[in-house]
Amino acid sequence: QVQLVESGGGLVQAGDSLRLSCVASGRDISFNAMGWFRQAPGKEREFVSAINWNGEARYFADSVQGRFAISRDNAKTTVYLQMNSLKPEDTAVYYCAKLRSGGGSYYRTDSYDAWGQGTQVTVSS
Repeated sequence: QVQLVESGGGLVQAGDSLRLSCVASGRDISFNAMGWFRQAPGKEREFVSAINWNGEARYFADSVQGRFAISRDNAKTTVYLQMNSLKPEDTAVYYCAKLRSGGGSYYRTDSYDAWGQGTQVTVSS
């Protein structure tokens, strides 16, 4: 069973940057795609970004394209989400997730079988 722990959230102003980290333990994730999702109060959890197992394929929601970057360091079993030019609408709890080994759509929550506890990102205007 893999455990995922996110960190790096906080309160920032619009235009600032944050880097989220997701550290995996308990199981090797080197061959799993990983994703980031977010959930704002009263809204459904939504896809933000995903990265395939070797980092050669990366996917972004339209709302964050050009502002966010995703990367991974398999030696450190860590996935990162670099968030630049943050906007108030980016305010949410951000979750890291592991794509199930059988694969699936990167964009769907039900393709992922392990989730972190989330880290709060709040962007003030």
